[in-house]
Amino acid sequence: QVQLVESGGGLVQAGGSLRLSCAASGSTFSSYAMGWFRQAPGKEREFVGTITGSGLATSLTFYADSVKGRFTISRDNAKNTVYLQMSSLKPEDTAVYYCARGRTVVSGTEEREYEYWGQGTQVTVSS
Repeated sequence: QVQLVESGGGLVQAGGSLRLSCAASGSTFSSYAMGWFRQAPGKEREFVGTITGSGLATSLTFYADSVKGRFTISRDNAKNTVYLQMSSLKPEDTAVYYCARGRTVVSGTEEREYEYWGQGTQVTVSS
């Protein structure tokens, strides 16, 4: 069983930055894509971004339009950890952020493409 534990959430002013971490258990972490999703109050969970697994020559990332240019996903396979660096934060970025492990080396924007989920970490951006 794979366990994912997010950390790094908190309260930040608009325009500020935060870095979320997601630590994964299991020896095959590097083989799978990892994704970040978020759920704002009263809204459905939405895709934030994803990074491919190590099966490809170069890790590739893909982001939702709403965060492109402000958020960056990276991974450290030696530490079984994926990161979400968030900059130029806006109040509309307020949400619970979840990391998820993909079913294969490449996973897209749909929740069904991810097999394991963390418990989430709250990010609140004040105006």
